[in-house]
Amino acid sequence: MYENDFQLRLAQLRTQKGVSARDMSLSIGQNPGYISNIEGVKALPSMSAFFFICEYLGISPMEFFETDSENPTKIREIADNLKFLNDEQLNSINVIIKGLLSR
Repeated sequence: MYENDFQLRLAQLRTQKGVSARDMSLSIGQNPGYISNIEGVKALPSMSAFFFICEYLGISPMEFFETDSENPTKIREIADNLKFLNDEQLNSINVIIKGLLSR
């Protein structure tokens, strides 16, 4: 991930959450323009602030950097639910996923 990708990913995930940059900034205990400054390529968060950002977004730092995943929260929710399925159910889900991907 390149430096500008960080800002784009943050904006993508924040928008998915449906929150403004100002509200997110205030929710993580920063000044109102904090997230806007990051998304505007004027600053990068400290490591501790990055962890607060991830916590606020409901994702892990690893999920933040998985840029091929547009909705890491939903993927984690699905993966967590898959843990309760038996082999036959998992095979059925796998067939459905493969069918969706081949379209």
